[in-house]
Amino acid sequence: MKKVLGVIGLALFALTIVVPLVWVALSSLKSKSEIFASPWTFASDSNWQNYANAWEREGIGSAFVNTSIVTVATLILLIPIGAMAAYIFAKYPFRGSKTLFGAFLGGMMFPNFLIVIPLYFLLQNLSMFDTLTGLVVAYVAYSLSFTVFVLTGFFQALPNELAEAAQIDGCGHFTTFSRIMLPLAKPGLIVVGIFNAIGLWNEYPLAKILISSADKRTLPLQIVDMATAQQYSSDWGALFAGLVIVMLPVMFVYWLFRDKIHETMLAGAVKG
Repeated sequence: MKKVLGVIGLALFALTIVVPLVWVALSSLKSKSEIFASPWTFASDSNWQNYANAWEREGIGSAFVNTSIVTVATLILLIPIGAMAAYIFAKYPFRGSKTLFGAFLGGMMFPNFLIVIPLYFLLQNLSMFDTLTGLVVAYVAYSLSFTVFVLTGFFQALPNELAEAAQIDGCGHFTTFSRIMLPLAKPGLIVVGIFNAIGLWNEYPLAKILISSADKRTLPLQIVDMATAQQYSSDWGALFAGLVIVMLPVMFVYWLFRDKIHETMLAGAVKG
């Protein structure tokens, strides 16, 4: 009986996720009249022009490029920095390391809205306000706590004998880290990269504060702008098409690495 109830609960939970996604996808191919007249039916004639309108006229294309640049650049900086810091915390404890690690953990619990004002003035003084570079720097700092926290656990699980054997063979600390320990932590790097990428792809509050120019908007900013504009226009099909464009890369990345994510989560659960 418990198993049946569990299956029913999981099925209901899955429906709460699948049904909205299907509805958005169906609505993206409808005209405005069809969206309001028959919201739960298939489109009588697939209106692919909605995607062209969203991409070109509504600015989703440029926002897609901006978000891709910011996300990739952030990960390129974040993963190496976070991995090196996590490796030090895991394998080379020093006086005050626990306090410093606790400060990283505190960063995960610190509300973002408390730092937006000093961050705004800091980037202005550095001439990095309203630039993608400034947004990348803010995102690296914003994501570092989570990255260090997760990767520290992965490095702690690696046996110290591997590092000791590498150093006996003549490897220095950095060589041991980059050629021995880092490849072994690849599952953790993938998981951290995916979760950070999803979070950065959908990040709105910091981008809203730090970006003011229309040509530098990221996808969340552009989608909100489109939703606000529907009060004065009527292109709801383009709005739903824009939502599909935003969701597809995230769903594709998760689907591509789903097995690796599940294996890593299961391994963490077994170790725990």
